[in-house]
Amino acid sequence: MIEEEELATQSLQRLVMTPMSLAQIQQVSPAALAYIGDAVYELYIRTNYLLPPKTAYAYHQLVVAQVRAESQALQLECLRDCLTPTELEIVRRGRNAANRPPKRVDAEIYGRATSLETLIGYLYLTNFPRLSQLLQKLNLQEAQVKK
Repeated sequence: MIEEEELATQSLQRLVMTPMSLAQIQQVSPAALAYIGDAVYELYIRTNYLLPPKTAYAYHQLVVAQVRAESQALQLECLRDCLTPTELEIVRRGRNAANRPPKRVDAEIYGRATSLETLIGYLYLTNFPRLSQLLQKLNLQEAQVKK
């Protein structure tokens, strides 16, 4: 699993842009950070499951299990003790920016999932090494079993 996580992180590194300044990042709304974070998270999850090779259907099932709001909320809770005060503030801002949840998801769970996406978007734009460090702490195997 470690090799797969390293592959996923290396793939994201190729896509990372130049970090944004504090002045620039303050102009980006939490909703926009969550929008970017959602894409980065899904790409990380997709890359993580590339090996061993699977059918397209199997890839889809694994990825959907991870990007669901319920799974993202659990992942945030796993990371919470590792977060800095600044990161916790970003998480709070993301939770407060969460829009109306889909009917199938509880508002609190949706807010936590949006918080994770906001944090990922923020770190992607400001501190990619820290993002990589946190992504490697995710417990993807456990969530995979719970499908």
